[in-house]
Amino acid sequence: MGRRSGPATSEGTDRLPERADVAVIGAGLIGLSVAWRLARAGLAVAVVERGRAGDGASLAATGMLAAAAEHEPGGEGLSPLCVESQRLWHPFRDELEAESGLAIDYRREGTLVIALGRDEVERLRFRHELQRRDGLAAEWLSGPAVRAREPGLRPTVTAGLFCPDDHQVDPARVMAALRRALRAAGGRLVEETTVTALTREGGRITGIETSAGALRAGTTVLASGAWAGEGGLIPDLALPVRPLKGQSMALQMTPRSGHLSHVVWTEQVHMAPKADGTLIVGATVEETGFDPHLTAGGLYALLEGARRALPGVEEMRVAGVWSGFRPTSDDDAPILGEARPGLVLAAGHHRNGYLLAPVTAEAVAALILRGETLPVAAPFGLARFTPSSRETP
Repeated sequence: MGRRSGPATSEGTDRLPERADVAVIGAGLIGLSVAWRLARAGLAVAVVERGRAGDGASLAATGMLAAAAEHEPGGEGLSPLCVESQRLWHPFRDELEAESGLAIDYRREGTLVIALGRDEVERLRFRHELQRRDGLAAEWLSGPAVRAREPGLRPTVTAGLFCPDDHQVDPARVMAALRRALRAAGGRLVEETTVTALTREGGRITGIETSAGALRAGTTVLASGAWAGEGGLIPDLALPVRPLKGQSMALQMTPRSGHLSHVVWTEQVHMAPKADGTLIVGATVEETGFDPHLTAGGLYALLEGARRALPGVEEMRVAGVWSGFRPTSDDDAPILGEARPGLVLAAGHHRNGYLLAPVTAEAVAALILRGETLPVAAPFGLARFTPSSRETP
């Protein structure tokens, strides 16, 4: 049982062109979002993917747009980027659905973050104070108020936070829509093709070498997710990006088992109901490199974490289990901007890829089309990882 698939599409892979205005390395959510935005602006864009589109983290994700629920101590600098991207999701959704002809199951019920037992209440209060201090919308709820919104939760739910602006999408549907919208805008998607090197002329990156031949491009965008930090492509450039493995599962909700209407977070898991009746439960956090194997311990932790909050999971059929690799930078924030003349980075989105896709696409487009750096994206360049940038005055 693997990860869920989106709406059927008839598109196959494209042939690699000889030239393009922009070559995008990686056909995950970020790569396709950037490519679609640039193709809509009239540029000739080719996306090159080592496997199939979305095989890394994009089809393994839950699809949460959770600027408030994800907010943690130390995340104050990332919050403005998250909030701006959350705002951009509305036009992003409208345009994507219109141009692809596919619905992406954008759901606006909001997110519940809950405490189970008294020991978790104080930690939840701390989170609420952090959200309020940083201007994020979150309403404190008593245990009975939480259960009034989600009657299937256990009576041991003692408090909760309601985050009204934290929405969700269906990753499988988003990826299918992006494939179709990219092609509708004139972009090319070249799958099962490995990028082996970047080409240079003088000090400028001028394209890529691949297993299918060479592609000359005015700009190359590196958006290869957890693989962006792998050596070889850019010998003189070390990207602080690594894979952070997550195991997830899909359960089938039934009238007997009950259902959830909101995304629900506990301290152990998050649970996201989708329009097709599945409940996505995720996700473990494992420093195991690129080991894709599912483990008994990981799946047990997911089931037990879900059962602790929602007893009805015992009656749900297991519809799928899978793993994926979050592209995580050294400070858990994305790396955006020009790394070398002709080379732009869109990497390291950690567990916020779906939330940050619209603002990433806008930031990369502004840089390529107009030579501008969006102010909200300015703090997230590669230079922040250099020793001099970390020195305190």
